Amino acid sequence: MPPRKKAAAKRIHAKKPLPPLQFGHTLPYGAVLHDKGVQFVVYSRSATAMRVLLYDAADDSEPAEVIALDPAKDRWGDIWSVFVPGLGPGQLYHFQADGPFDPERGQRFDGTARLIDPYARALAGDFSLGPDGILQPPKCVVIDDAFDWQGDRHLRRGLADTVIYELHVRGFTQSPTSGVDHPGTYRGVIEKIPYLKSLGVTAVELMPVHEFAAHIPSAQFPSERRNYWGYDPVAFFAPHRGYGSGSEPGCQVREFKEMVRALHAAGIEVILDVVFNHTAEGNHLGPTFSFKGLENRVYYMLGDGGSTYRNYTGCGNTINGNHPIVRELIFLCLRHWVHNYHIDGFRFDLASVLSRDRNGDILPNPPIVELITEDPLLADTKIIAEAWDAAGAYQVGSFASLRWAEWNGRYRDDVRRYWRGDFAQTGHLATRLAGSSDLYGDDGRQPYHSINFVTSHDGFTLNDLVSYREKHNEANGEGNRDGDDNSFAENYGVEGPTRRPDINSLRSRQVRNMAATLLLSQGVPMLVAGDECRRTQQGNNNAWCQDNAVSWFDWSLLETHSDVVRFVRELIRFRLGNPTLRRRSFLAGGAAASGTLPDVEWFSPEGAHIDWYAADGSLCCFFGAPSRHKLENEDDLAAGGLAGTPRHVLIIAHAGSLPRVFTLPQPPVIRALPWRLFVHTGQPAPGDIHPDGRGPMIDFAVPLELPERSLICLVADPHAPKVPASGVSSDA
Repeated sequence: MPPRKKAAAKRIHAKKPLPPLQFGHTLPYGAVLHDKGVQFVVYSRSATAMRVLLYDAADDSEPAEVIALDPAKDRWGDIWSVFVPGLGPGQLYHFQADGPFDPERGQRFDGTARLIDPYARALAGDFSLGPDGILQPPKCVVIDDAFDWQGDRHLRRGLADTVIYELHVRGFTQSPTSGVDHPGTYRGVIEKIPYLKSLGVTAVELMPVHEFAAHIPSAQFPSERRNYWGYDPVAFFAPHRGYGSGSEPGCQVREFKEMVRALHAAGIEVILDVVFNHTAEGNHLGPTFSFKGLENRVYYMLGDGGSTYRNYTGCGNTINGNHPIVRELIFLCLRHWVHNYHIDGFRFDLASVLSRDRNGDILPNPPIVELITEDPLLADTKIIAEAWDAAGAYQVGSFASLRWAEWNGRYRDDVRRYWRGDFAQTGHLATRLAGSSDLYGDDGRQPYHSINFVTSHDGFTLNDLVSYREKHNEANGEGNRDGDDNSFAENYGVEGPTRRPDINSLRSRQVRNMAATLLLSQGVPMLVAGDECRRTQQGNNNAWCQDNAVSWFDWSLLETHSDVVRFVRELIRFRLGNPTLRRRSFLAGGAAASGTLPDVEWFSPEGAHIDWYAADGSLCCFFGAPSRHKLENEDDLAAGGLAGTPRHVLIIAHAGSLPRVFTLPQPPVIRALPWRLFVHTGQPAPGDIHPDGRGPMIDFAVPLELPERSLICLVADPHAPKVPASGVSSDA
């Protein structure tokens, strides 16, 4: 061995004493579990005193022990830290801080307030009012994060190959019709995994599961409505206690991990809807139970010298996400969910708030957005923005960088307006079908940056979108003033349920039209739980407070509308089996008349090139199957595997109120393909969809007559025998 290598080997084995630690365990934040006790760590720059309150039970109104931190020994800079021996997992606690109360300058310390640790990993109990009228928040729980993941890892499915299913953990199984042993819980979701697999979705997007305030009582409003949706956060690191089925404090941590592990075993990813834009502490009239009592001026955007809260969320306050301290909290929180819970992605509620500086101005390169974008531990996760906020910011098509996908609100509106029959919507539909290049095609983004949806939790269900013209939110207690007034909905003659067969038939067709449009479009489709079986909210388009049958998944509808369930299931199966619908790059177009097949071309009902200025709500779209070589090249640019056999797709959409005859496309190179019927929404089940596109052959010499508001999809295998001289028409 050469001398240099010998010397190096000698250095490797040399023992060098480590320098003594200056202090023990001040990071990370929160309650850090050690062998012989717990280290409590909390940030506060302006506090003059800090205490840890320890409890024996979740419903205790007074602490069993109060531990005062010594500012001379237990404070390091702006970090307060104390080690308490003898404590272990399950210990309950609060923080309590003294400091200046000067609301005009943004200081709101309250030495009597019990405070939730911003880094608490679980909560126990509920909000309540003590005998003295002081608000008692849930207790924080010391958690041991050890868990047997049984080799589980992130699934790393490519975004282009994803079908998202938005669901509410409680609402998914809370109805007695669910038949589960653990209704309304994480374990209830586990019991319904066989259904999710049968439907074919590849990811569930869970509405907020980090701890939120379902109800905060006050002396003025002791019986306020309950927050069912969960968009009122109180502890970002903690899974919601209300979705656990056990009784011991912190059981929800284990049960949440069990749910993720089970979903992964079934091939289903887990995306969390996270709310880093406001908290349940509200404005200057709201309670103090966490951030306000630790460093109000840091955690929130304030105005008027600190006396008021900037409200870009519509919820009273706005998190100061681009402050270094808050930025660190969000960053560590995301890492916590990815590392400790194996979460596959995040959907950021009102993400445009994260683009605002401390004064509320939109930043060109927001630090927190850049931090999330570049974090190496999040590199395998899906990052999705709701690219707007409640104060007018609308960044759809321009949010952040290539790392971010977006909820495409324009897709939602354009598809709704087209199928409603609004004037001159054909061009808009074509743009959305092709992946929204107008939004994502000019800065290096691709179709999979568009999260396509027709409905979401916020608004009408798909059934109600075609059953109600107006919202019916009276049960929310706000005189029907809440909710969106412009949903692009239609009732087709009767408001709400009806026995008229003609109206019911048309509504059923419209449900299929929009479901087919969604699942045949380039981009990433997102369905809302229950839309596949026509779940209704009785016309309520803002059911945030309806923890009842209005919001719960009615499992009896799977039988009532089994035809729609089958329709959606077969569409998902076809999509995931056909890479033609999951392109990694935007379509280039080209003329089929040249004798070669383009990747996309558009035709009029007469079979000629379409006139985009025509008012007729009808078009024919050809998606050419990519070659295997093309797919392999595209796959190098996007994570995820290549699945399925490419097949040509022909979509004929007719939103008119009268029947319309279509002459199939004229180019011989398209007409010669062996076309088979896949979808025909104008036909009753089971003729509305043919599994795997193996329906009857279509003769291009015979015009197709489509009934009012209907859609046909044909498919062709590139290497199958050519179509025979005779075939079938639309009434086959």
